[in-house]
Amino acid sequence: MTTDKLTGAPNFKWFGLAIQSLVVLAKHPDCCPSGEIACQLQSEPTLLRRILSKLACQGILETREGRVGGYRLKRSPEDITLKEVYLALEEKGPYCGAILETTGDHAFGREMHESFSVIVQEINDGVLQVLERHTVADLI
Repeated sequence: MTTDKLTGAPNFKWFGLAIQSLVVLAKHPDCCPSGEIACQLQSEPTLLRRILSKLACQGILETREGRVGGYRLKRSPEDITLKEVYLALEEKGPYCGAILETTGDHAFGREMHESFSVIVQEINDGVLQVLERHTVADLI
């Protein structure tokens, strides 16, 4: 079982866990507890609860508290795009923002930062276009 902590900005690992959790939930018509999802994914329940709460805040999931509580999809898997899931997790910054961090605060660095910004925007747009074409249902 992994013990990764949810710290900093969301990343593709969290996205992968979110998508797998949604596939598990799509196969459960009733509420499914986070512990059961974590067991199936062999992941840390606390990490999954943090990820799932973000999805619930964006209207992708609904939650039920109590002994028979857990999570369930708020909409059909066909209506949940991977783009929507990624954007629900994304809090700040571009997907490949690290490339921008390599430029310095000098003339050449500022010039490269400007050039890199155009490329990063194209990458971001391309990622979102791909994710928009796929739904949770495609993965079931």
